[in-house]
Amino acid sequence: MKNGAPRFVWYELVTTDPEAAAGFYRTVLGWEAKPFEASPVPYLVLEAAGQGVAGIMALPEEAQAGGMPPGWLGYVGVPDVDAATEALRGAGGSVHKPPQDIPSVGRFSVVADPQGAVFMLFTPASADGPKPNGGMPAVAWHELHSTDWQKAFDFYAGQFGWAKHEAMDMGPMGTYQIFGEQGGEAMGGMMTNPMMPRPHWLFYASVDDIDAAQKRLTDQGGAVLHGPQPVPGEAWIIQARDPQGAMFAIVGPRA
Repeated sequence: MKNGAPRFVWYELVTTDPEAAAGFYRTVLGWEAKPFEASPVPYLVLEAAGQGVAGIMALPEEAQAGGMPPGWLGYVGVPDVDAATEALRGAGGSVHKPPQDIPSVGRFSVVADPQGAVFMLFTPASADGPKPNGGMPAVAWHELHSTDWQKAFDFYAGQFGWAKHEAMDMGPMGTYQIFGEQGGEAMGGMMTNPMMPRPHWLFYASVDDIDAAQKRLTDQGGAVLHGPQPVPGEAWIIQARDPQGAMFAIVGPRA
């Protein structure tokens, strides 16, 4: 990283049927699932090209009873989870789960920005812990759907040093603000989206052919919510929902 700014380093699906979800993403994205034996609860690691990029675990019954739907969450890597969690709280964010250890893996907390979008903070136990994907990233884009993107950006910029890149005018939908490293590469975008039921992060997985991926997605019981839509860089995107109800997105060229 050019300026050492924190980035998303891991992704996690909490769902009602982990095995079925693993089969879905294996077919649609080519991600292979392997059990993580060191976990105290059943946990599947998803690998892309032999590299671990995400995990799947069961949505706890109490969370289901409380109305929490299946969904994808992202981990932002920070040097010190405890310090970052307290800084976030002081800046108006909320802490859903205070810092705790994952034996031999690292330390994490579950937090939310002031508008309510949930994510995790993570510090690996060693230099061999999860790192941002390089080259052809398995997860290529990180998109925040917020109730107020300007306030959300100020929050994340204050916490992680993220900088504004290009701002795209989406007409009635307002501004789509691309963000990333100061003087470096873009990581994703932020927008105000009142049509979403709640603020959240949406993660875009890379595919080789958007149309072939769409067919695999629908053949396996997933639903297309939006797209295919062209985006800059000669790519296309699809926003979708998996068979258990978790939202995700894909991005790639049209063959």
